[in-house]
This record gives sequence, C-alpha cells and structure tokens, in this order.
Amino acid sequence: MLTKFETKSPRVKGLSFHPARPWILASLHNGVIQLWDYRMCTLLDKFDEHDGPVRGVDFHKQQPLFVSGGDDYKIKVWNYKQRRCIFTLLGHLDYIRTTVFHHEYPWILSASDDQTVRIWNWQSRNCISVLTGHNHYVMCAQFHPTEDMVVSASLDQTVRVWDISGLRKKSVAPGPGGLDDHMKNPGTTDLFGQADAVVKHVLEGHDRGVNWANFHPTMPLIVSGADDRQIKLWRMNDNKSHGLGGVHSALRDAWEVDTCRGHYNNVSCAIFHPRQELILSNSEDKSIRVWDMSKRTCLHTFRREHDRFWVIAGHPTLNLFAAGHDAGMVIFKLERERPAHALAGNLLYYVKEKYLRKLDLTTSRDTAVMQLRAGRSPVYSMSYNQAENAVLLCTRAANAENSTYDLYAMPKEENSSNPDAPEGKRSSGLTAIWVARNRFAVLDKSHSLVIKNLKNEVTKKVTIPNCDEIFYAGTGMLLLRDTDAVTLFDVQQKRSLGQVKIPKCRYVVWSADMATVALLSKHVVTIATRKLEVLCSVHENTRVKSGTWDDSGVFVYTTSNHIKYAITNGDHGIIRTLDLPVYLTRIKGAQVFCLDRECKPRVLTIDPTEYRFKLALVNRKYEEVLHMVRNAKLVGQSIIAYLQQKGYPEVALHFVKDEKTRFGLALEC
Repeated sequence: MLTKFETKSPRVKGLSFHPARPWILASLHNGVIQLWDYRMCTLLDKFDEHDGPVRGVDFHKQQPLFVSGGDDYKIKVWNYKQRRCIFTLLGHLDYIRTTVFHHEYPWILSASDDQTVRIWNWQSRNCISVLTGHNHYVMCAQFHPTEDMVVSASLDQTVRVWDISGLRKKSVAPGPGGLDDHMKNPGTTDLFGQADAVVKHVLEGHDRGVNWANFHPTMPLIVSGADDRQIKLWRMNDNKSHGLGGVHSALRDAWEVDTCRGHYNNVSCAIFHPRQELILSNSEDKSIRVWDMSKRTCLHTFRREHDRFWVIAGHPTLNLFAAGHDAGMVIFKLERERPAHALAGNLLYYVKEKYLRKLDLTTSRDTAVMQLRAGRSPVYSMSYNQAENAVLLCTRAANAENSTYDLYAMPKEENSSNPDAPEGKRSSGLTAIWVARNRFAVLDKSHSLVIKNLKNEVTKKVTIPNCDEIFYAGTGMLLLRDTDAVTLFDVQQKRSLGQVKIPKCRYVVWSADMATVALLSKHVVTIATRKLEVLCSVHENTRVKSGTWDDSGVFVYTTSNHIKYAITNGDHGIIRTLDLPVYLTRIKGAQVFCLDRECKPRVLTIDPTEYRFKLALVNRKYEEVLHMVRNAKLVGQSIIAYLQQKGYPEVALHFVKDEKTRFGLALEC
C-alpha cells in the first residue's frame, strides 16, 4: 500500500472522489463535510450545516453539486462553486446512512434507519419513490452503474436488488424501446398501475446485519460485507429469456458464489476494484484487506494501530482509493504506476504489460523487442547495457527479501508482431545495476554487494557501508543510499569518494556528460557535482516525480502537477502545469519526451524561454540576453523583479514602459 495523503480529523463516515479534479469529500461524525485537494494536500473548504454525524456524501458526475445525508434526517444538496447548501430534502424519519446521485437521471438515492430506501428527483425536489420491504435499518443503497437496478443492504441480514425500470418509464425517459414503445403502453391504461420499484432478488446468507453492498462495474456480481465478519460474492442471472428455461432462471435468479473470511470484526465496507479482479474491504478490526476475486484469498492486509475503519471508496478512473477511520482518512494506491525505463542515446527502452518495448525518439518508431517471463509483481526498475545489448529487470516483492531480478540478452533479430521470449536468468536481489561492460552489481537481501558476470555467476563480494538501495554512477562506480545520505562508492578500489546528506533519495538522474547529478527525494531536488559537492537544492510542497537534463545544463523535473526547472545556481521555476503526473525521459529544445502511467510514450511542448534567459544571465551571455529581451515573449513583474534582485536594472529597463518604474530602475543603474 502506497500512502499518498493522510488527514487528521474526527471520525470519517463518508467519502467521495471528484470524477475529474483531484478532490475528495469526507463527511465527519461531528457534522462537518470537508473538501480536500489530495494532490496539493490542502483543505479547500468545509461545509457545516448538518446537526450530528454526516454518514453519506457523493459528488455529482457533471454538475458542481454534491449531496449529503445525516443523523438529522436531512438530505442536503450543495453547490461547491457557490459554497452553500442550495436545498434540503425532508421525508426520512430516522438517520440517513448513504446518499448517492444517479449517473444519468436527476435522481438521488438514500438509505435510512427508517427501514426505507427513497429515490428523489433533485430537479423537482420531491420524493418520487419509497422502496419498502426491509425490516431493519437500511445501511447502504447504490444505483447500478448502467442498468435500472438498485442494491440495498440492511441489518435484517439481507441484500435486496430492486428493479426500478418502472420508475424510469414513468418519470424520466422512454427507455431502450424508443418513444413509440413508450406511447403504445402508457402508464394510465395499466389497470393496477406499474410499480415504481419491484424487488428482483432477496439475497440471504449473512448471519448478522449487512453493512454494505455494491454492484460490479461490468459483471453481474454483487459484493456485500456484514457484521458476521464475512464478505460475500453474489451472482445475478442476467439471462433475459423467458422460454423453456424461464422456470429455472426464475428459481436461480441470484445466488451466493463464495465467501471471503479473514476479518475478525464487523466488515464496514466492501467494494470491487474498478479495473482489476480484486475486492477491497475494511473493518472495525482496524484493517483494510485486498482479496483476489477469483481465488477468494486475501492478498494484502494493511493495519492501523488504534483506528477502526468505516468506509472505503475507489476513484472512478485513477488507481486511487480512500479509506475513512476513527481519526481521519488515508488516500492510497495498491501499486506503483511508474513505468520501468532506460535511455540509451536516442532509444528509450520501457516495460509495458509483459513486453520490453523500444521507442526511437528521433523517428517515433515504437516496437516490441521481447516478451518477458511472467511475474507476480510489475517490473520496478531496469538497467540497460548498450555494449552487450543486455538488460536487467528488477522486481520488488511486498516483502523486500523476496525481490528478484532477471538478466536477459536481447534477441538479435527483431520481430515486433511476434517478439521472441528469450530465457532470462532469475536470481534473488533487491537491485541489479551494470557497473562495467560485462559486470553488474547486485544488492542482495542482506544488503551486501555482489558483483556478477554475464552468466549470472558471482565474481566477487564487496563490503560496503550500510545502505538500502544502489544507483548507477558510471563505470565501476555506484551511489549507495542510506536513510539520510547518498555515498559515491568506487567498486574497484572498494572505497567511498564522497557523500551528501539528503532526505531519503528515491531516484538519481545524471547529466549526459556525467558531470552533474540530480538526486530526487520525496520533496527535495538536490543538484550536485560528480564528486557529490552540492550545487543547489530545491524544496517542493508536492511530490517530486521524475527529471531529465536539458542539453544546456538545466535540470527539468516533474512534480505531481507541474513541469519545473532548476538551474545549478539555485534559480528555479514553473514551466507548465500537468493534469496527471508524467515521467520524463528526455528533453530536446521545446519538446519533452515522457511516459504516462498507462506506459504510453508522450511528447509535450514547453516554452524554455524563461530558463534559457536566466541561464544566459548566469553565464554572462549578454548578447543572447538582449536578443531575447527584444524578440521573446518574456513579460511580467516576476522577470523585472528577478533582474532587479540579481542586479541587472539596466536589462530590466528594456521591459518597462511605465515612466515612474523606468525612473526608479534608471537610478539603480
């Protein structure tokens, strides 16, 4: 589990991700609803009108709205742009447990302790249907993502599936049959009137009250979690035939598939992973568990010391989840999304699915080089050896000691449509990196260093200072990382040549001539010389993701939401914003080559004028500076202030039209 962001607050009972922006709503036990930006890690707003706990909260998919329901029996619809509650829906007679918007119709679905599920039209602002049938508190109700169905879970130990097509026909749209079909049988001629919502299935199997139920996004499956500490998987029959098999299909309309056992207290919430065969659940036993849907086995358990979990939510499109507990919430991912890649001249090698691919940056030709041996975990990092055309691929296991690496010699002939699957040599080790044409270093699980040859045989063992990760540092050299320092180590002479104290270094980016190096920590970029003498360091509020060196010696790097630059004298700034994080591989002029989280190579265009201008000033190339002043689109107070601060008022004069400012600058010249 990779924690991205944590908040401290009273108990979190409801969560909702915004479908497009990096926002999440958290509804709290003290009546407050918080709106967080989880990328910038800031609280954007809070909405405090409910009396008592707010248990249900949901963003609308298109409109700037969200809905909340609380223990004050009220459903409130809010406009987050106007920062206010626009109206309140009254009708429930007890605590409201969940509130959700329909993905298409102007409906809100609410579940309550008054033993009913209600559907409301938020445009006409009235209740259009009451679903009765449960005989205890209804803990949760959800719309089906594509069909006219609702699932509800109750403390009466059942999960119910309701058919709401009657309601749709009556109040919203003609439906799949089109308008003619709708006009042929209008609701008025129906003798008994068409029921708005009919119980389709009653799923019995839990021995205690059911706290949560959810539809699978694409398959006819339902997951439920209950106070009997079990998670059950149910299948609905989606055959619409009413021929000979009609009788049987009516009998076996929905059935229990299997049970996931492992939680040792009430299961608060259980959801399907939106894109993988996984179920995520959390419980009052203070743990989040990840289950394999096909094997029904628990893959991971993440525990907290003191806090019971109450709710879990998945982002509709990104690999992000959020869980609410007694003392706040945590936003996390299940796995890293950084593509493993290596650059050799103009060739970018990267791993996508089960293939090693090669992209020629000059011609943009992208080919599959070879098929990789299947592994449980994705490839963590890679090291490429141009001389021998060989590659090392490292894989990290959840338990670091079980990590492995594969050594492959790349196939001589390329066949992109049906790439070769060469036999790789697999051994255990945390990281493997080339240190010479025919030698590579492996950091093994006991954190000692072994040097191996191309046959994967140990040639020597090297005693090294305490370290938990190694990085490339040129032929015969390595960078050794400790928790608070990076050491330059000569493998031949077995001695340290330099050290820099920085927070835990995650990635290392060398310039093309190996004269400077950028060390990337979570929130710090440190630029140093070949001997690890620090030239400058830049602190960031959001996470530093990747970086690459421009030909002119400027370091260009990405954070979660920006592409930025740093010059070795310590000047730094923003080049452009990003919607989603990308991983830079190379920069040429105004083109930035990068890989996104889907492992797709992309080219972004940037405007390098600002950092080239600053670089020309630093290098005292005044002709270039004046050329830029006259021709470039450099404007703004920041450039004038920058020139003034660095002691170049005479250059700043070229930018300014305002007489007063010109006079002030002229006095400084």
